[in-house]
Amino acid sequence: MATTHHRYAEIAGRQTFYREAGRRDAPTVVLLHGTPASSHMYRNLIPALADRYHVIAPDYPGFGHSERPPVGEFDYTFDSLADHVDALLDHLGLTRYALYVQDYGAPVGWRLALRHPERIAAIVTQNGNAYVEGFVGDAMEPLFVYGRDRSEANAKPLRDLISVDGLKWQYTHGVSDPSVVDPDVWVNAHAAVADTEEAVEVQLALFADYATNVELYPRVHEYFRTSTVPLLAVWGRNDQIFGPDGALAFARDLPAAEINLLDGGHFLLESKLNAVVALMRPFLAQHLG
Repeated sequence: MATTHHRYAEIAGRQTFYREAGRRDAPTVVLLHGTPASSHMYRNLIPALADRYHVIAPDYPGFGHSERPPVGEFDYTFDSLADHVDALLDHLGLTRYALYVQDYGAPVGWRLALRHPERIAAIVTQNGNAYVEGFVGDAMEPLFVYGRDRSEANAKPLRDLISVDGLKWQYTHGVSDPSVVDPDVWVNAHAAVADTEEAVEVQLALFADYATNVELYPRVHEYFRTSTVPLLAVWGRNDQIFGPDGALAFARDLPAAEINLLDGGHFLLESKLNAVVALMRPFLAQHLG
């Protein structure tokens, strides 16, 4: 089994953590994490791919082991997260890769694809949304409300979402057998994104910026149509944040998209790792090498 290395790079003056495995001359897969999470969510996927691929999984600023500057010292927006990941990939000399995106990884990844369409060999989206059809009920409404009015009353449901109990719900809801989900994952996630008030303020800033991702959707759809990028959707069908309609919608702009709805929730890798890998391997072999 390939060894995963835990590395740091200084990007724009900030210490940026990333996991790396596989031969550097192999085709590259970039794994972009969601929230509440960090590159730790890919700890088991990385070795499952690294026998054949060069795998990179960064932590965004403010997440995991990357530097966490206070809100007043860093622009916590999705544009800035994409800027930072873009600069890291340039630092590593990566000019062609497949993207794996989940949750926040999707808006970061879509921005990379819009900037550098020639670099994107293929996309795997695991509950990484690009369509309003993906929003389950009013699940996203607290983010939009807070973006319009950053009052403490509007912040409360978001604070609850990233509490330990809120994180447990996000990791276990929709999983047919929650006992397969290691409790350490939501404890680790809390440490990665919400262990201090300063960390919570980072998450609130990004929640407030989430509407910019929806504004970007028409450009993303145009990118899909013009690039015809190969896309594999592996989607936890029981996700109560980004539901299965979000996966099915990719076919509207990418008729050749491979769409798979699996029995699982938002963090599908915690319960269906082997099934996801079994779908990814032939897809990547065909489109990445």
